[in-house]
Amino acid sequence: MYARLIFKNMKRSVKDYLIYLVTMTVCVTLFYAFLSISSNDYDPPIGAEYDFTMLSDGMKLTVCAVALLLLFLIRFVSRYMLKSRSKEFAVQAVLGMEQRAIAGMFFAETFFMGMIALVFGIVLGAFGSQFITAMVMDSYGKEYELVWTLFPDTVLWTVGFFALSFGVVGFTSAHTLQKSKTIELFSAEKRNEADVRTGRFMPVIIGMYAVIMIWALISGIRKVYFYYDPRLIFPAKLVFLGIAFVPGMMLLGNGIFLFRKRLQKAVVYSMICSIIHIVTVACVPKMQQNFVFFGGAGALNEFMMFLLADLIFLVCALMYLAGSMITVWKEHFPHCKYAGTNLFFFGQILSKLRTTTKTMTLICLTLVLSIVLFISSIVLSEWALGYLDIRSLYDIQISSRYNDTTDESQIKEIGYENVTDFLEENEIETTHDCLFSLYLPERNTFHDRVKWEFPVTAMALSDYNAVREMVGFPEIRLDDGGFAMQWQTVATEEEREAFVMEHREVQTDAGTLKLAENAVYQDAIGETVYNSYTNVIYIFPDAVCDRLLSVGQNRYIQTKETVTFEQAKKLEALFTELYPEEPISGEGMNYYIRLKTLQVNSTIASNFLMKAMMIYGAIVLMVICLTILSLQQLLDAAHYKYRFGVLLKLGVERKEIRRLILKQLGVWFGIPIGTALMISAVFLIYFIGTVAAQIDAYIGSAELIRQIGVTVGVLLALLFCYFGVTWILFQKNIE
Repeated sequence: MYARLIFKNMKRSVKDYLIYLVTMTVCVTLFYAFLSISSNDYDPPIGAEYDFTMLSDGMKLTVCAVALLLLFLIRFVSRYMLKSRSKEFAVQAVLGMEQRAIAGMFFAETFFMGMIALVFGIVLGAFGSQFITAMVMDSYGKEYELVWTLFPDTVLWTVGFFALSFGVVGFTSAHTLQKSKTIELFSAEKRNEADVRTGRFMPVIIGMYAVIMIWALISGIRKVYFYYDPRLIFPAKLVFLGIAFVPGMMLLGNGIFLFRKRLQKAVVYSMICSIIHIVTVACVPKMQQNFVFFGGAGALNEFMMFLLADLIFLVCALMYLAGSMITVWKEHFPHCKYAGTNLFFFGQILSKLRTTTKTMTLICLTLVLSIVLFISSIVLSEWALGYLDIRSLYDIQISSRYNDTTDESQIKEIGYENVTDFLEENEIETTHDCLFSLYLPERNTFHDRVKWEFPVTAMALSDYNAVREMVGFPEIRLDDGGFAMQWQTVATEEEREAFVMEHREVQTDAGTLKLAENAVYQDAIGETVYNSYTNVIYIFPDAVCDRLLSVGQNRYIQTKETVTFEQAKKLEALFTELYPEEPISGEGMNYYIRLKTLQVNSTIASNFLMKAMMIYGAIVLMVICLTILSLQQLLDAAHYKYRFGVLLKLGVERKEIRRLILKQLGVWFGIPIGTALMISAVFLIYFIGTVAAQIDAYIGSAELIRQIGVTVGVLLALLFCYFGVTWILFQKNIE
């Protein structure tokens, strides 16, 4: 009998479970698709030069860690189902059914629905895993062929994780139902959050924000004291004024308003101050690039924390004031207030805004985190891959540094013969092999070891042309008495221009050299040619370099065939045994070997793991937010049935009611999503501004815009799916 009743209840409540089924199916699909590449049976044809172990092992930990967020979603949906059907359970209890039996039936319903989603999710995940495999093959630069495969161990992991999750959450909900009183079940669906105007939500937020602003005030005063210069341009002075003055004004104004018990005015005043502070802090990265003040990366991280606090407070304030802003707008435009069914519409919105502020705030902040993860994954992933192309130009890179030497006698010129022997023993043929030295223009700068003040080194013209030939660039020529400059790709145009203006002539131990015409190059030739903390190297005639002090020896090798992963590991171990990176005595030369095979392996694996984790986490967070928004509206639909029925009796057409429902859902979805988009845009502009040089060097603006466009398209598609399903189910519940 109970089994028939369970299936009957499931059939009758299928529309209530639809969002649950869709959401759980999406989550299972993503879980299986990402986890599939960690299967023991997964063996992509990536070649002997790659090792897949790091990626597969890391993916298993990544997916399982992010999937823990799904426990919150499963718990929330279960509570929604319990709340929406609480009156039904109360009636069953009044009719004489034991609450233990009711709880058991509810557990069986939710668990069975979860199993249905699990089956559909695994089937769809098998297809979704093909897209993940395509991403993996593309990362390794290999061709991909569609092959449908079901991995038994991945299926077991997926079934085990979700079955356990459904079981634990279902048992907890059933236990809650069993312990609930019948009178509580009758009124459960009518319970809302406390009215935000009488709660402690906003006072607590203002108090926490004030603590951060005290920190910002102290930090701003210190920055003004140590770094302010009256010779700065006017915008830079405004930045200094803003970082010290705005937090102080916010604290002072808040104290006055709160002392007079004007909470809403205090929130409005603090919101205005936070916007000004956001604009001020957002200008810091640009000012830092142009003037190099505020104390470096540590200060930028501190300002980023202040910016994050400003944005979080701004979200809380906007959600708190949303009802008041709609009320003010309604009262100032009476012709809109009384037009059509707008009076009913405003009543619907305002009645719920006062009791859902905390939920809407959390949804908005979670959406901000989701969007930031999406966009940041693109920037960081493309940055890592672009940087890989720059630092792994050669199959084998050997370099040395004199940073830990204390005397010129500790500098040794060697040819790294053990590398030559290894290549011959393993029959590895080379196409290019260049051994060259790096020189100090002036010997007396040998002991200059202050960070950011290391001297710029030089290399001989013949060696420079040999290196350019290895990477496919034409050779250059220099007249007697002339020199050239080679810049890293990450160097900004402003940095190059300022340096060139001050160094058109260079003093050397062999005389003075003048910068040749159009002799500034920024072609990618590798990173190890540059001295520590410098982005430029001089190119001198060979005769000049013969008279200079050599402080390092580099060797670049291009092989005919790609070095396999096993060969690369052996060569690295052999080299470091004879030439350690850190001198044993603490003083002496530092030696480094970088093999393209190992660099590509580690970078691709870590980059794919980071990208997968951020994208998977972003999708899960967005699904959680959209599910909560949808279920919140569907739960309210039962309450609104009587109100919309009154409108029908008053003569309002069904077409107008459907339009009214669309407007109402548009507001409930639009407020948190629109606010999240606005806040995310501010944060991302700041973030992209801090890494603008890296974006120009390693990614390119056009590629970044294309990737962001694709991401926005995916997010909009996900949003419209949930919005459309919610609109349809809302109408069904009303009708």
